[in-house]
Amino acid sequence: MSVVQITDSLFDEQVAANAKVVVKYYADWCGSCKLFAPKYKRLANDERFAGVTFLDVNAEQNPQARRAAGVTNLPFFAVFKDGKLVESVATSKEDAVVELLGKLN
Repeated sequence: MSVVQITDSLFDEQVAANAKVVVKYYADWCGSCKLFAPKYKRLANDERFAGVTFLDVNAEQNPQARRAAGVTNLPFFAVFKDGKLVESVATSKEDAVVELLGKLN
């Protein structure tokens, strides 16, 4: 599955429409965010996470989506199950994101 870039206007709809969702919050100026982008894309294509929808949100341009997960730092990741926030973490470590994805099972 690919990573889908979304904005505030589609955020609630995407989270509600998909049973398992992970969101990466980033900013254009964030070097760690840019470095993590290829890892996030690879995770989106990993068959272990076949049932998970991967979303990308620019935290600076989408305050509603940012508030939904309580973003405190970047890059920031949040997992939603059945429309509800399960857990979130500010990290640039791939293993921490894989652990977060495990919360969706």
